[in-house]
Amino acid sequence: MRVRLRRRPVTYRWARRIAVGLVGGTVLAIGIALIVLPGPAFVVIPLGLAILGVEFAWARLWLRKVRQRSGELVGYFRKGSK
Repeated sequence: MRVRLRRRPVTYRWARRIAVGLVGGTVLAIGIALIVLPGPAFVVIPLGLAILGVEFAWARLWLRKVRQRSGELVGYFRKGSK
């Protein structure tokens, strides 16, 4: 007996991709604005990239680079404070 898997329609995939793009793009834009405005830009930008990374490979790559650079920056300050 063969079990049929129900495939989601293409419109669902596009709707999800658009929704993730809008939400993630908005959070990322707010984070970029917070660089010059008072606020936690260095928390909001990775959050926006993480949301975008759910659907887009380029955002996962950027998030990986941000994590690496922030780790290097934290290590630099930890060494300097000792």
